Amino acid sequence: MQPNLQGALLMMGSMAAFTINDTLVKAVGGTVPLFQIITLRGAVATLLLFVLARQLGAIDFRMSRHDAGLVALRSLSEIGATYFFLTALMNMPLANVTAILQILPLSVTLGAAVFFGEQVGWRRMLAILIGFCGMLLIVRPGPDGFSPHAIYALAAVGCVTMRDLTTRRMSAQVPSLTVTLTASTTIFIVAGLASLTDDWVPLNSLELALIAGSSVFILLGYLFSVMVMRIGDVSFIAPFRYTGLIWALLLGWAVFGDWPDPITLLGATIVVSTGLFALSRERARR
Repeated sequence: MQPNLQGALLMMGSMAAFTINDTLVKAVGGTVPLFQIITLRGAVATLLLFVLARQLGAIDFRMSRHDAGLVALRSLSEIGATYFFLTALMNMPLANVTAILQILPLSVTLGAAVFFGEQVGWRRMLAILIGFCGMLLIVRPGPDGFSPHAIYALAAVGCVTMRDLTTRRMSAQVPSLTVTLTASTTIFIVAGLASLTDDWVPLNSLELALIAGSSVFILLGYLFSVMVMRIGDVSFIAPFRYTGLIWALLLGWAVFGDWPDPITLLGATIVVSTGLFALSRERARR
């Protein structure tokens, strides 16, 4: 199989795994407190990640102080992204939350230009501005059609943008699975402490199965996303991340009976289109 095709399949698999994880978490979120879900999922996912990283020989915490600081900052960003995203997910349709997160390639490009001084041509900058206008169609900041929980989704975008920008400044010698394991462990510990403020509820067999399944799928998402970075041309593979929105539309409709209204779909189309254009311009520039 050609490397680019294999990478595209892995990217689509990663997006499918992450979206199925989101669906399972949302399904159990109506009866189980959020921090209890994150703690239990984090315990299983961290254990599986540790076993995987150990088998692959990818655990190595010998790194410079600069990289250690970046790993710590990335883990903090991951904590914020997890809390804000899941809070939005529990209170908004799956496809709407996923559509807002499709702005990430544009927000990372803008952040790299602002904080790192990377060159962004006028075409990509225009695409970013149009993409953010599309996001406003999804969020709709007005008295009609606005969900206050969209603020949490936007906060998640900010946290993930910081996470990705931080990752780009790390040395190539830092193993990806070590970074992922550190983030997963940190989320597990923080969520466990936060869960002590709530009363834990007993879980039935279905709820246990949903949480266990979400742990497996988030591990698969992490694993595929790490494998993607080692296969093929990233500029060719990156656009396939938008297949996550297709999965969110299908699963949101099939599991929860949700389907976005035409304005939200228009906003999502604008965001995806401008993101694809920005990626194509980045590929051409390189």
